[in-house]
Amino acid sequence: MSEYHIPVMLAESLSALVTNPDGIYADATFGGGGHTAGLLSRLHGGGRVIAFDRDADALANAPEDPRLTLVHNNFRYIENYAEQWRRSFACAQDDKALAGPGVFDGILADLGVSSHQFDTAERGFSFRFEEAPLDMRMNRQAGITAAEVVNTYAEEDLERILRLYGEVDGARNAARLLVQARPLETTGDLDRALERMLPKGAGHKVLAKVYQALRIEVNQEMRSLEKFLEGAARSLKPGGRLVVITYHSLEDRMVKNFIRTGNVDGVQQKDLYGRLQAPLEAVSRKPLVPEEAEIAGNTRARSAKLRIAERRAAL
Repeated sequence: MSEYHIPVMLAESLSALVTNPDGIYADATFGGGGHTAGLLSRLHGGGRVIAFDRDADALANAPEDPRLTLVHNNFRYIENYAEQWRRSFACAQDDKALAGPGVFDGILADLGVSSHQFDTAERGFSFRFEEAPLDMRMNRQAGITAAEVVNTYAEEDLERILRLYGEVDGARNAARLLVQARPLETTGDLDRALERMLPKGAGHKVLAKVYQALRIEVNQEMRSLEKFLEGAARSLKPGGRLVVITYHSLEDRMVKNFIRTGNVDGVQQKDLYGRLQAPLEAVSRKPLVPEEAEIAGNTRARSAKLRIAERRAAL
């Protein structure tokens, strides 16, 4: 498990998440299974976990535990599965705890790409492997590849993606260079196409932003995150916790806005009585960040931010 992916801020996320050791929890991003394993270790025999991942490689890490249910699907559909969970367990066990609003006592989402995905050349997530296929799909059975994006998107659309999702300086120039270098089939093709705009000694930083932008577009990560947040809020029991670990400013802003206002745009909406229509309430004003010792042992944790929210008693 640790070779596949090291869970980030494990102790902090579980301490924030688990309020009822016999409760029902969701790990919305199973990955290497580290958070799920930690969660199961904190639950009693009556506790239950439903874990989501759209990457079949990830689900192969699942432990044998009767309290665990795996879902090979995008976490954006969490609300659909919450209702299935409610019906199956309520009927089988006459569980009165599932009779009220919401299903989960807590939902955890670690939005980072797993170490396994970065470190497996054929997945195409990293510029470290020069001639890897430009894939970047988290679910290799569905969707478009990064090669299709860079070879078929209009130049202005590539520019928009690079600027919005990667915050790439010189996004217009980068988009033009990619179009001029078509066809692009491998990570090496992509890296060489951008070679002229890469600053000496810091080219890897620009490439990291480009790869991030393409990965987000390929996997529709921002739209999935928005749908997940909406579904998670409706799937939590009153008092249930939502714990989200983000790794870049765009997704962190969306999570922060949703907790504060109930939508990812951060627009405050009030009812006729002037009450803010936000289903969640922040448990702490500022996000938690990893300790220096954790960053030293896992450099991929360095940009992580953990936000905690609680479902209000009534929507």
